[in-house]
Order: sequence, then structure tokens, then C-alpha cells
Amino acid sequence: MALDGIVIAAMARELRDRIVGGRISKIAQPEPDELLLTIKNERVNYRLLISAGASLPLIYLTETNKPGPMTAPNFCMLLRKHISGGKIINVRQPGLERILHFDIEHLNELGDLCRKTLTVEIMGKHSNIIFCEAEPVKTDVQRGAENIEDAAQPGKEPVQSGKDAAQPGKEPVQSGKDAAQPGKDAAQPGKDPADAAVRIIDSIKHISSQVSSVREVLPGRPYFIPETQKKWDPLTVSSGEFLDVISAKPMPLAKAIYTSFTGISPLIAEELCHRASLESGQSANSFGERELTHLFRQFELLMDGVWQGEFTPNIVYQGKDPVEFSVLPLSVYQDMEHRDFSTVSAMLETYYAARNAVTRIRQRSVDLRKIVQTALERSRKKYDLQCKQIKDTEKRDKYRVYGELINTYGYQLEPGAKKLTALNYYTNEEVTIPLDETLTPAENAQKYFDRYGKQKRTFEALSELIRETQEEISHLDSIATALDIALSEDDLVQIREELVQYGYIRRHAAPGKRVKITAKPFHYISCDGYHMYVGKNNFQNEELTFKFASGNDWWFHAKGVPGSHVIVKANNEMPPDTTFEEAARLAAYYSKNRSAEKVEIDYVERKHVKKVNGAKPGFVIYHTNYSMVIDADISGIRAADGA
Repeated sequence: MALDGIVIAAMARELRDRIVGGRISKIAQPEPDELLLTIKNERVNYRLLISAGASLPLIYLTETNKPGPMTAPNFCMLLRKHISGGKIINVRQPGLERILHFDIEHLNELGDLCRKTLTVEIMGKHSNIIFCEAEPVKTDVQRGAENIEDAAQPGKEPVQSGKDAAQPGKEPVQSGKDAAQPGKDAAQPGKDPADAAVRIIDSIKHISSQVSSVREVLPGRPYFIPETQKKWDPLTVSSGEFLDVISAKPMPLAKAIYTSFTGISPLIAEELCHRASLESGQSANSFGERELTHLFRQFELLMDGVWQGEFTPNIVYQGKDPVEFSVLPLSVYQDMEHRDFSTVSAMLETYYAARNAVTRIRQRSVDLRKIVQTALERSRKKYDLQCKQIKDTEKRDKYRVYGELINTYGYQLEPGAKKLTALNYYTNEEVTIPLDETLTPAENAQKYFDRYGKQKRTFEALSELIRETQEEISHLDSIATALDIALSEDDLVQIREELVQYGYIRRHAAPGKRVKITAKPFHYISCDGYHMYVGKNNFQNEELTFKFASGNDWWFHAKGVPGSHVIVKANNEMPPDTTFEEAARLAAYYSKNRSAEKVEIDYVERKHVKKVNGAKPGFVIYHTNYSMVIDADISGIRAADGA
């Protein structure tokens, strides 16, 4: 799921095709670590979204506009000053690094043609957007040599400025579709900091030496790509080098690949192993030359495709959830659903829109999850303590028997006796009963009866408390499952209301004011045309089962775990087996066991499902039920329009 060097290569190619030659008409910074550039090229406006967020760095073309703050941040103002109206002349990627350089021509305050570079680094938490001078930084020795050369050449023509001026130390850069291919970057800043470093004007994130000992990212500092991992370039590595590098690593084969070559992600490493029919988890140094040579052939074919720009943007889905994305066909996920896209931007926007929806809801539900988790931990600790206490009452009947035996055989005791040995007429075994020599037999018997009575009362009270604690844990587990199912803020409103009603959250609204509930159950249609409804939380489960469903409708639920109630509207008919199977898959998917390979599902006619008086919402009992074991794959089930 990472933006690796191969995805960046595909993105660079797409950007060269679309925005090279265009002019930057608008620059916005909607988030502290995000830029939105509007570029006009051949009468078409493109919006380029660039994010350097630590959790979700990305870059793609989008049609969605994002409003910026009322007062533009300093970095945004700096970019507007320098490159607003500038022309993008090239988009470069050094090797297969997760870096893109945007070369931009613009006019300065004097009307002279200048060139700047906007560098985007997509490197996880180290991602950044850096604005640099296009000319390399000259050392003092280089400046001194130039001064001597100039002094030795009196009458030297002054350097022209304007469109025909030559950039010092640089060849003209080609633009357009035939610009630099990945790995053939003519000017790759950072490969040698002493020779090719350029001066940083500013960056969206400032990195001082206190934060990073490898590289400072501050105005005035030289820009270079830190080579901290010493990886090989996959586009230029030879067969012998490949075999030497891989065979020397005592680690899983897939890990040996992605830790040895620039731009190769764990996903691509797994794909290479799958194409070569090699076990990715087996140690790399355990393979022979023949296997590794075959692996290199697959590696070479894959890199040739990258070099030729043969990209197929696609997303792999498990059910409705996006699992992975790539710009290469993924045979490692051949059993899952694949969806192809015409552009890398469309793929990334679709993928991150789906992931963002889940991420956004998770972020919005953090406070609710914390409340539920805290209550669950407290209830489980209470349950463990109660179980320990009730275990201490297991021998209570022994004290009752002791009291009865003392009453029966106590007349034989001598004054001051410390024990009584008698036949237990319940088990026909001889027992020895400890006695208090300061008490009479009757008092010793009463002492054991009192102890029995106390433990009996404790047992009865703890049994009720344990039942209540178990119900509370089950209730909280069901709320936690509802939080996992929630897809919108409306769903969270209903869950919050349930927590308020049961005292986990204090109500802040005015007394008597009802919370507006707009969330609706999931609605699916089976392949046989029967309508199926899935509750998203306990309140919806309660309403579906006891208010919406009729007696001859069918009710489904995962056995023994929290989950949604699923109702199949039978319309006074017996639905076919395929509808039963689809409803069971829905019950499995919308349960706590959705990640299990198989889930046991109970199903019964609605009229056999009963509500227990005083039970929490959504908690029911049933007896005459059927069961089936099924997977949780709902990818083939059609959702109703608007569901």
C-alpha cells in the first residue's frame, strides 16, 4: 500500500504527459503539509495535490478543489512569489527514488528568465516538499577558480540574460513525453553532495540538525539525497551483482529484495517471488544459483516494463475493502477482485478516498473507542476478581456438613477436645473436623453453620454480579463491533446515544432534547431478488428484529459473538438456498469474526426470536434454530441503490 519507486515512476510519466509545458496559475496550501497546484496546459486545467503528511504522503492529479485558509502560510506565499505563472519544463525522478523534481521556469523581478526546482519527497514520516535553486551550490575553491579564469580573460563577454541565456553548468533540459526516463536523470541532485548539491530556498517542513544528523532541510542549506541505506539501482544492476547481493543475505527472500534495491516495496518483492515460484519466506542464502538466476530473469522483465512505461494501474479488493494498489499486474493476489484504472491518479484517488473514509471515521470515533475500551478493561478486571472470590465459596457445603456432624456426634466429645473424627454419612468416608477447644460442641457447630451461611450469601450475590458483569462485557463488545462497522458520522451519533443512555457518557444536551438519528441499516438485494437488511448497531438491530421484520421473515446472526442482525424479507415465501447463503455471509462479515476463514451462523424465522425483559438493546434468545458454517466474502452481493 506504499507509494514505492515504481508507482512514482508511473506518476512521473503521467505528469510529463499532462502538465509539462503548462503554467502554474494557482498555488494553495489547504493543510500545513499539503499543496494544491492548479496548472493550465493546452486549455485544460489540472489540479495537482501534493501531501507530505507523515501518515499519508501522496501526489496525484485530482478534480477536487480544496479551499485554503484565509491567510496563506509563509511557504505558500513564497511559492506564489517565485513560481506563480511559471512554466513546468520537466518532471524528473532520480533512479527509482521516491522523489520527483519539478523544473520550473519563471521571470524574476527584473524580467530575467530563471529556473527553480520544486522537489517532492514521498518517504513516509520523512516526506517533505522542498523548494530549491536550480543551479548547483559552488564551493569556495570553485568560486576562486572562476575568479582566476575571469581575471585571465580580459574582455570576456558578459553573460546574457533572458530566454537565450545559458544556465551555468547545465545542459538544456528536454521537456514533454520524451523527457528523462526513470533512472536516466541527467541531473540528479543529491548523488554527490559536493558536486551536485543545490541551495534550499525553503521547505514545507524544517528539519534541523537536532532532528536529523543525516541532513538539514533549512533555508540556505545545500539539498542532496541522503544515501543512508546504500541500496542498488534496480534499473542498472547486472545479473552477477544481483546474485551476489541476494545470496549474501541471511533473511527471508522477499525482505532481501526490498532491502537491497531502491524503490522496491515489500509488495513488489512478494510479487517477484511469486512470479519466480520461490518461497518468499525462505532464507535468501539457502537458494542455489539456478533459482536466483531465474529470479533475476523475472526481476529483469519487471524492470524492463518499468523502463518502457508499461504500467497497469489497479486496485485489489477483498469484498468492498481495497487491500493493495499497484501499477503492475499482481499475480500474488490472483484470487481476489482486481479493478484497472486508466491513470495512476485515478487509482490513487479512488484508493485513498476509500481508505480515508475508514481512517476519518476511525479518527472521529477515537473518543468513543477509548471510552468503550476503558469500560471493557474495567469490567474484565471486575469479572476476574468476582470469579476469584466466588471460587473461595466452592467449599461452603463442607462447613454445613461439619456443623451437622458435630451436632450428631458431639455428645461423644470430651471437654477441651481439639478435633472430632466421625463418619460422613453423605459419602461414607471418615473425616476429621478441627474444633475450638474453648467452645462447646453446640457453639462449634454454630460457628461452622455461620461460616456456611456467609459463604452461601456471598455465592448468591456474586453469581448475580457475575451475570451482570458478563452482560455488560457482552454489551460493550457489541458496541465495539458496531464502531468497527460504522461508515459515517451518522452511525457514530447512534452509538454515542447508546453510550449516553447506559451511563458511559454524560449527556451535555438539554434534558428532554432528543438526538436526531438519520443512520439507516445496510440494504442488500440477493441474487434471487430478496431484500436483506443489516443492522449497524444495537439500536438498529432491535428495530430491525422487533419492529421492521414480520413473523415469517428470516433472522440471521453469528453464533456466540457480537454482530449485526440480518433480516431477509421473505414475502410469505420460502427463499431459495442461495439467498440463505448470502444472508449468512452478511451476518459473518458484519460480526466480530469477519476475519476468520469460516464463521458459524444461526438462522431462524423471526417469530422464534424473543426479547428478554430488561436486556440490553439487540440482545435476544432463540431455541429452534438452524446453523451453517460459511465464509465472510460479500463481494458478490449487490447493495441496493443508496444503501
